[in-house]
Amino acid sequence: MDNLETTIFQIILHGGNGKSSAMEAIMAAKQGDFPAARQKLKEAAEALNEAHVIQNSLIQGEVRGEKTEVSLLLVHAQDHLMNAITIKDLAAEFVELYERIGE
Repeated sequence: MDNLETTIFQIILHGGNGKSSAMEAIMAAKQGDFPAARQKLKEAAEALNEAHVIQNSLIQGEVRGEKTEVSLLLVHAQDHLMNAITIKDLAAEFVELYERIGE
């Protein structure tokens, strides 16, 4: 597997981990376990930050004139990451709402 494919799969991996942690945060909040929900949101943010760092390295390469071949796999990774970020943001809102409802 070439270096670009490895990089793309790292974005997918970290994006998927972030999405999973965000969904686990919602489930924990739904059960009233707000410390666990906040921990899962933190884990989601960390995983998505790792994916974002990798994504930024590709962007910085483009700025330096290093062209990246756009493939369906790269588009999928980008889509996967953006959706995971959206889910993490919504999960934070859900955790807050469940906490307010529980008060």
